[in-house]
Amino acid sequence: MFNRRLRHWLPIAGLMFLAACSGNAPNANGDGEASNGGTANNQQGAVNTEFSAAEGCNNVGVLLPESDTSARYEAYDRPLLERELKAALPDVTIQYSNANGNADTQQNQAEAALTKGACILVVGPNDSEKAATIVQQAKASGVPVIAYDRLIQDPDTAFYVSFDNERVGELQGQFIVDQFKAGELELQRGANLAMINGSQTDSNALLFRQGALKALQPLVDSGDINLVFDQYTPNWEAARAQSAMEGILTKESNNVQIVYVANDGLANTVIAALREQNLAGKVLVTGQDATLTGIQNILSGTQAMTIYKPIAEEARATAQLVAALSRGEDASSIADRQTEIQGGGQIRSVLLDPVVVDQSNVADTVIKDGFLTKEEVCQGLPAGAGGVCP
Repeated sequence: MFNRRLRHWLPIAGLMFLAACSGNAPNANGDGEASNGGTANNQQGAVNTEFSAAEGCNNVGVLLPESDTSARYEAYDRPLLERELKAALPDVTIQYSNANGNADTQQNQAEAALTKGACILVVGPNDSEKAATIVQQAKASGVPVIAYDRLIQDPDTAFYVSFDNERVGELQGQFIVDQFKAGELELQRGANLAMINGSQTDSNALLFRQGALKALQPLVDSGDINLVFDQYTPNWEAARAQSAMEGILTKESNNVQIVYVANDGLANTVIAALREQNLAGKVLVTGQDATLTGIQNILSGTQAMTIYKPIAEEARATAQLVAALSRGEDASSIADRQTEIQGGGQIRSVLLDPVVVDQSNVADTVIKDGFLTKEEVCQGLPAGAGGVCP
């Protein structure tokens, strides 16, 4: 079984913002990845006066991207956003919709929310570029749009609230590097690596890959690791990830030692493909989102790690920005970062710290925070699983 002793992880420290500024331009590889960096000054952090409809607003549209391929949005984001918005604006009316993976549906939902009087929109875009249409339509009515969790490629987006997503990928990649250098799973020079990335229409997926390669590229360049597959997964469809993994195993005659997988949902189907070849638990598999399934896979030994993103902090920061817009207040102390978008321009941002989770710190992170309970994660697992289950 894989030794998941964590060598580098970040402590949870409440609503933290990264102090370092990357200032990077979009990646030159043609993917158009946005970069996180820069510190907003007070003028940039102030509420834009063009959002006239926001002052005194208590009708907020919340539009999330999907539910099938990433269970977190319905299970965590929706209830946490509703809780935090009601705490920040007690008289708030929330119009909630989920696009269920369809950008056109999300556009229609945005139009419906605006028609029903929404004066602030919180949008987790299904498609980061197509959602620019929502921003422009809202702007025409003086309504600000807060991009939630995923970036919207439009400079008129009022704010962006997420995690440092390039850092997410870098942590995933660095975990692989650390395990390789430690010789885990008998990893050695010439190990084969497959990269199963998220959806190319999700700017976060571009940043995850960019960050992962920042850590992994030196080993690829040196020939210590062979990159045998590197593709995106349209619309984060888990079935496509499983099919891709099956194809990789066939092409490489099962000679695969590492699979970088962008999130837990995709990782679960990758593990299913590995299990068919009796390779589950023998191949290093990454993940992200600290889902229940992902944590159970870690405790059972079939997934090496995940990334925990404290969604409660993300929801709280979003609600604070909504309240600032409604009250006409300066938001520079909340959105103190800048995120560069494709084609130039920057969006005032809140970028929170991600946390690496493996078997060594499940109890001290997701369980301690109440994100998941011990009873939940141990359901169906044998006694002693991962050193967590009784």
